[in-house]
Amino acid sequence: MSTPHISAPDDAFAETCLLPGDPLRAKWIAETFLDDAVQVTAVRNVLGFTGSYKGKPVSVMGTGMGVPSISIYATELIDFYGVKKLIRVGSCGSLQPHLGLKDVVVGLGACTNSGVNRARFEGWDFAAIADYGLVRAVVDSAEAQGITVHVGNLMTSDLFYGPTNKTLEETMAPIQRMGVLGVEMEAAGLYGLAIERGAAALAVCSVSDDLTTGEILSSDERETSLSDMITVVLESVI
Repeated sequence: MSTPHISAPDDAFAETCLLPGDPLRAKWIAETFLDDAVQVTAVRNVLGFTGSYKGKPVSVMGTGMGVPSISIYATELIDFYGVKKLIRVGSCGSLQPHLGLKDVVVGLGACTNSGVNRARFEGWDFAAIADYGLVRAVVDSAEAQGITVHVGNLMTSDLFYGPTNKTLEETMAPIQRMGVLGVEMEAAGLYGLAIERGAAALAVCSVSDDLTTGEILSSDERETSLSDMITVVLESVI
């Protein structure tokens, strides 16, 4: 089967698919964590792989950045390739002082300035929440491994660079005040889409930028130093 954005056989993907934004991170995950991983698609250099983790079939595929991009790939994975569990494994900027670089955030819900879920929900506000089964499995997995995760709200933003008439502090102040843990660019769109299509979705993010201190991971560190997050997620799916 070939879709506009994925060229792979009908059975190319497992029912569980990890979704990093960066295609090279998908390659790193496949090569580092999966057994017998095979590349199954590379349309537009967005790489997808299928292998196994401790005997459990698992796929991993890049999605690009932002709600529109992840929505394209998630839709085709669900509708045409039978993927039932979609877990975003990405990065976020932290908003609360108790979070540090590389800390793991589990997105129980996702606020957003994107309009996609209002479009789905006839103009009303839709509560974009993760699948409870996936949340519980990831939290249980983390506890079993002695890895701390922070569970709460993410903020899914359509803008990476904010409005020029506001400082970063002014833009983030109301989001911080409401206790949102981190800012990223995909979760709310993924949650609404998955619920609409009868699939399960979750976003798990590792803190790559501390927006309260200005600390930041390098691009190389973002790609390869997120092992705790990936291990927690993979252990949760077996």
